[in-house]
Amino acid sequence: MYFVSKNVNKYNEIKELLLDNGLTHLRLEHKKIELKEIQSNFLDEVATVKVKQAFELFGEQVLIEDDGLFIESLNGFPGVYSSFVYDTLGNNGILDLLKNKTNRKAVFKSVIAFYEGKNIKTFIGEVKGLISDNIQEGGWGFDPIFIPENAEKCFGQMDLNSKNKYSHRRSALVQFYKWYIQNINKIVK
Repeated sequence: MYFVSKNVNKYNEIKELLLDNGLTHLRLEHKKIELKEIQSNFLDEVATVKVKQAFELFGEQVLIEDDGLFIESLNGFPGVYSSFVYDTLGNNGILDLLKNKTNRKAVFKSVIAFYEGKNIKTFIGEVKGLISDNIQEGGWGFDPIFIPENAEKCFGQMDLNSKNKYSHRRSALVQFYKWYIQNINKIVK
C-alpha cells in the first residue's frame, strides 16, 4: 500500500505509529508527491479528492492523511487551510492573530483516507489543546505552538513517541487499521 504525501514528517509519524501500536500487518511505502488540494471547508472532502488522485497515479491501494488546526477564537481558522497559512503566516502569524485573545483553545484534526479503486473510506481523529503564548523549539508545522490537552509541553517539545500518545493521526490511523484488518479479505479480492 502506498502512503502518498509531500510531507515526509507525516509518513515518519504514521510509520512509527504502526510500529508502536503493534500494527505490523500493514506495509506502507512512501510516495513523496504533492497532490492538488481543492478549496473546501471540510477536511474529509479534501482527503477524498486527494486519495482519488493518488489512486489514479499508482493504481494500487493508497492511503493519504490531511489535517488542520482549528482555533476556537479565530472561528476555526486556519482549519482546512492550515498548510497554506503555515507557509504564508507561519507560527508567528498565528501568535500575532491571538495576541489579544484569552481563549487559546484549539483542535488538531486528522483525516486518513483509503482507496483501493472501488470504495473510499475516511477516518477522523482529533486532539484538543491550547495554542502556546510563544514558539517552542522542535517539531514541524504547528507543533511548536500546540499544547495537547493534559500535557505540559507543545508537540514540538516532545519526542515522537510522546507526541504519538496524544496524536490526532494516531486516533485516525487506529480506526483505519481496525477497519482494514476486518475487511482485508473483501479488499484484496
